[in-house]
Parts: sequence; C-alpha cells; structure tokens
Amino acid sequence: MPNRKKILMVAMPSLHFFRWVDQLKDSDFEVYWFDITGAGNNVKRISWVHQITNWKMSWDFPGRIFIKSKFPKLYQIISRYNERNLSKEFEKTIAEVQPDLVHSFALYVSCTPILSVMQNHKNLKWMYSSWGSDLFYFQNNANYLADIKQVLKRVNYLMTDCKRDFKIAENHGFTGKFLGVFPGGGGFHLEQLNSYKKSKEERNIILIKGYHGRSGRAIPVLKAILKLKGELQSYQIVVFGADPEVFRWVNQTDLINWNSFKVLGKISHTEVFKLMGKSKIYIGNSNSDGMPNTLLEAICMDVFPIQSNPGGVTEEIIVHGENGLLISDCEDVEEIAILISKSLDSTITKNNTQIKDALSYCNIRKLCIQNYINVMND
Repeated sequence: MPNRKKILMVAMPSLHFFRWVDQLKDSDFEVYWFDITGAGNNVKRISWVHQITNWKMSWDFPGRIFIKSKFPKLYQIISRYNERNLSKEFEKTIAEVQPDLVHSFALYVSCTPILSVMQNHKNLKWMYSSWGSDLFYFQNNANYLADIKQVLKRVNYLMTDCKRDFKIAENHGFTGKFLGVFPGGGGFHLEQLNSYKKSKEERNIILIKGYHGRSGRAIPVLKAILKLKGELQSYQIVVFGADPEVFRWVNQTDLINWNSFKVLGKISHTEVFKLMGKSKIYIGNSNSDGMPNTLLEAICMDVFPIQSNPGGVTEEIIVHGENGLLISDCEDVEEIAILISKSLDSTITKNNTQIKDALSYCNIRKLCIQNYINVMND
C-alpha cells in the first residue's frame, strides 16, 4: 500500500515497548523501529516491524565480550574507532525511511540522544511517551532538567502513563498536544489472564516486588514483614524481581529461615501472572515511579494492592481503604507493617471492573490507533 503512513519508533528493546508496538499490527501504518541501543538483533516477537538494529559496531570482532569485561580501558580505545555515531545513524535512518512521525519512548533513553537530529527536522512530527520516573525523578537534577526542557520544547505530542506527568511536562515548557494517559505496555488481555486466577479461598500468597535500586524500596517492606511473623503464619511470602542487594539483605536476616518465605530474581511475565493468580495481597514500594505496570497487573488479577504514592501518582487509581492501600512514606517500616496487618482482613470493597475495562487490550488498542490517525491528520 503506497499511501501507508510511516511511523518510526525509537526505543530500547523491552517487554513494554514490544507490547505497545504490537497494538499496531495489522493497522494501516507502516511501522519501523530504531533500536536506540544499536547492539541488539532483530526481535521475532515483532517480526512484522521493519527493524533497524545492530547498527552500533562497524565490526563485531572475535573476543569482543572478553576484552570488554577483562580490559575495559582497551575496549574504550577500540570503541572510539569501532562504534558508529548515533546521530549520524539516526539521520541516515530518517533519510532512508522518510517517516511521517517519530515516536520516542522514555526521555533519557530515546529523546535526548536524537534531539540534535530532530532539531534539524523541525517539520517532522515528534511524539514522546513518558514512562516511569522519566520526568518526576529527573526534574530534580539541574543538568537533567535542562535536557528535559529542550526535549519538551521540541516534541509536538505527548502521552504519559499518569496524569501527574502531564502537569510536570506543562510546568517545564511543553506546549504541544497531550494525547492522554495510557499504561506503558498497552492494554491487558483480560480473558487470557482469567486462566491464571485462583479462587479467593485458594489465594494465600503475599507478593512483593523486589526492586531496591535507584527507586525501588523493597527492604522496608521486608523489615515490616519481619515484624509480623506471628500474623503471617498462614501465608506464603514471595518476593520477585529481587535485586542483588535484596538477596544479600535477606541472607543476613531471619527471613532466610522461614519455611513460608521465598525470594526470586527476574522471572518471566507469565510467571508473574501465575503468582498473582495465587496471591491475596500485592505490595509495591518505591520513592519514584510513574503508574506502576505491576500495580495495574495486580488489579487486573484481582489482587489487593498496597502501593507507594510518589507525587500522588498511585492515588489516580487507588482510593485508600477502598480498592487498595496507599503507602504515604516508602521508608516508614511501621506504617507499612500497619498497612499489611490491615490488609489481611481486607476485601476490595470498591469494584474494580471499571478500571479493568479501561485497561483492556481492545479498548487501549482502539484509543492508541485513533491517536496515531489523529496525529497523521493534524
């Protein structure tokens, strides 16, 4: 179809991005993906997309990984001559693809690196999807904020995963068109998820997100769990996605001796849903985030959520005491312990059907495609 509009997506390879782009499969758009890392290979999951990957190195020489790990300084010297320039490669991609729209996912990953090129193409439409801590966290650093303002000044269209970040974008100079709030990875196949759900009587897991890096705060949750040993006798405690720091911390505490306690590293998306289907309570705690995808997944799986609320983001979904509980201070072990204790007897008193319907794949996909149509006709 010669008249199909072309969308050039700029992102790193990630599950959320693949889920998002899959919404455009069998649409009237011709979709291209520029892998901003330049180091990966084509991805089978999105084989229908034109993929510009593995562009970074002029020569993937034998022993490269060994030299990179054992002789980093030597590798840096080699890279000066062997790595291609990102701006030049992206400029070349624009010339070859001739896109009608460039869509970047996450500001520091895929907006800032191509800003200079987009400044040279003022008439090329540019859309930016704000995910996670993109704006909320980095606005507090002067150097980052300068870049944020430059990007927001140039992008024409904005999608966010929460209402909070649209207000932040406006405060920092965004004057383009806001296209709405969308879950980062697109919608959820609710009927498929039903197959993982156990009955309320069969659910006895307290599921905890195990991130404790820049923003994650899993350890205060685990400290609260330790305080509640007596109350949690009949529950299985499962931590997933645990960072090395969390593993080290657990190994130095009594939790390692609990028969009902299990800590897991990175697991597949399917395994997360299987765990949620057996869980009564889900706990996610961080000091910075957008709308947490795992929280939305927990709601879709009928798990009672306890979630931190950085910048008021989570209260856009959770009404405290009705369809979940909000952690007001992500570092406050006592508060978290009280909330966990309270949740043991809680049932969701507010029906989440309306939220789940709004998150369904069919509904999100329709809105997503309509957004691209509107942008093309703008």
